[in-house]
Amino acid sequence: MASGYGTHADFMESVRASAEERLAAVERDLKRAFGSVITLQETEVICFARVSAEELAEAVQQRPAVLKPLLLACNIAARAIERDLSIRNLDTYKPKVDKVKASLIAGYLKPFLPPRLAVRTLCQLDRTAFVDKEIRKRKGRWEKGVVEVLSQVSSREFRKRMFTAAGQRFELDGACPRRGSIEIGIDVKRIEARRDIHKRCDEIVNKARKFKQRFPQGKFGAVIYYPFVEEHSNVRDRLDAPEVDSVVFADEGRGSIERAARLLLGKLAEGQR
Repeated sequence: MASGYGTHADFMESVRASAEERLAAVERDLKRAFGSVITLQETEVICFARVSAEELAEAVQQRPAVLKPLLLACNIAARAIERDLSIRNLDTYKPKVDKVKASLIAGYLKPFLPPRLAVRTLCQLDRTAFVDKEIRKRKGRWEKGVVEVLSQVSSREFRKRMFTAAGQRFELDGACPRRGSIEIGIDVKRIEARRDIHKRCDEIVNKARKFKQRFPQGKFGAVIYYPFVEEHSNVRDRLDAPEVDSVVFADEGRGSIERAARLLLGKLAEGQR
């Protein structure tokens, strides 16, 4: 890395003392809290202290499924590998690495691996990360589904588009037409926590203002997923800006998305008359 920019090793060292302190505190409190139900059991343990970098490289290349749990055990993400090793677009769940890359990754991992770790612990780390990934993927599909429904219930095709205003680039989740001046721009937002509502609403209003600067005759709308139904009116109030032409809400259901899409497009069409 260039001078002044930290590597993963630098970051790990900077938090090592506080991490060890927390580890000791958590272990102590777990034993105190659940001491009455703690039992000793025999389990399979991998002794990483006895695994050489060459053996680790062979394992990563021959059994690629082991890479993700090993990375999790070391608190290493694909971004760190790309930054520090210049290995780009590494799919940590289904990695395809040759012998050279496997050796680089193994040498990178080796200093961060604990001396020993239970097989079941590694498996549970992998499971937790996998579940999180799949949930995020499903949420992403909801956003894409909203755009697909917008195209289906209207006579126009909505696609993701970028636009530039005041020297900044902005992304619209759905826009039409596909090329040229944008007539309708849609922002799709999943907001799942109350504490995020102010920030997300500000993002929507800011994007709407930039959109109207770039396309004064265009219409801007937002489709929002916000599970606190009783607070939808508060969200509408926060988005009450002249640049925002319509705000609708939708849940996970296909019917809800269709109703929201029809309502949104209807309001935008009224504004164009």
